[in-house]
Amino acid sequence: MLIKTDRDGFDHSVPSEITPQAVYRGRRDMLRWMATGAAGAALASWAQREAFAQAQVPRPGKLAPLAAAKSAVAGAVTMEKLTDYKDATSYNNFYEFGTDKEDPAEHAHTLRTSPWTVEVSGLVKKPVKLSIEDLRRLAPLEERIYRLRCVEGWSMVIPWVGYSLSKLVERVEPLGAAKFVEFTTLADRDQMPGVRSRVLDWPYVEGLRMDEAMHPLTLLALGMYGEVLPNQNGAPVRVVVPWKYGFKSAKSLVQIRFTDRMPGTAWNKAAANEYGFYSNVNPNVDHPRWSQATERRIGEDGLFAKRRKTLMFNGYEAQVGQLYAGMDLKKNY
Repeated sequence: MLIKTDRDGFDHSVPSEITPQAVYRGRRDMLRWMATGAAGAALASWAQREAFAQAQVPRPGKLAPLAAAKSAVAGAVTMEKLTDYKDATSYNNFYEFGTDKEDPAEHAHTLRTSPWTVEVSGLVKKPVKLSIEDLRRLAPLEERIYRLRCVEGWSMVIPWVGYSLSKLVERVEPLGAAKFVEFTTLADRDQMPGVRSRVLDWPYVEGLRMDEAMHPLTLLALGMYGEVLPNQNGAPVRVVVPWKYGFKSAKSLVQIRFTDRMPGTAWNKAAANEYGFYSNVNPNVDHPRWSQATERRIGEDGLFAKRRKTLMFNGYEAQVGQLYAGMDLKKNY
C-alpha cells in the first residue's frame, strides 16, 4: 500500500513495506532478475548510485578543534580499511530527507546547522541548553574508527570525531530515578522534505538504557574524517552507538532527555516486530524479512561484492557483552 504525502510529491511505503537496497542487490537476487529480464533496471539503479558517489561531494571543511587525537578507549579504533568519504557521504539513511539512500546527500543542503542548540533536560540536577560551540568545548575531541552496521545488511568503517557521551551525562548529573536517555532529532518540514511524509511519527526519537549511554564506546559525534559532520550524516551533532544497528544512532540532535521510562522510539513504534528497543547487532536473530547473518561492506567490489559474516555486537562483544548478561537476546532484539 502506498501513502500519498502532502506538498512534497513523494510516494512512500509504510515502514514495514520499505524494501532495503541490500535485499534486492544481493548476488543471488541479481541472477534471478537476469533470468526474468529485469537486470537492466537493476543495473541502471546501481549505476546511478555509483555515478552519484563519484560526483564531487561538497565537504563541510575542517574545524581547528577537530584535529583530534586517537582514542585510548578499548575497541574505539579498528585496523580495517576505511570506507571512502564519497561512499560514506552519498549512501545514507536519514529519513528526514527521504527514504532512498541518495536522498540525504541530494536534499540535506537545506539543513541550517548554525545557530544550533541542544536542550538537556528531564531527571537531572543541572538541566542545560548547549550551543554547538559549547558542545565542541565540553571535552577533548578524539578520533574513533567504528564499524557501522545497518539493519538492511550493509556496513561501513568510519573515522568519527567526538567524545564519550558520558562526558555530557556527568555534567548534567542525572538523578537516581533516571534509567533511560531519550534523543530527539530536529523535525522541520521547511528544511527536511522527508518530514512532510507520514513514513514515521515525527520527530525521530531514539533511546538508550543509562548504562548503554554511559559506556565509553557510546560517542557524541561532532565530526568525521577530521572534518565537521556533513549535513547528510547528522550535522551538527549526533550519537554513534557502534554495537547497535545504525538507526539507533540518532542524528541532528536537538534534545536529550533523562527519564525513568523506556522511550517510545521511532522505528519501534512504526514496526515493533521488526525493530526492537535494544537493536543490538545479532547475526543469530533474523529480521522478519531477511537474514542478519551476513553483510555487504559499502565500497567493496561494486555490485557483486562478497558478503561477509556479521559479528556479534558488530565486533564489540568483548567491550559491551557484559551489559546484557542474563538477557534473552532473541526476545530483547
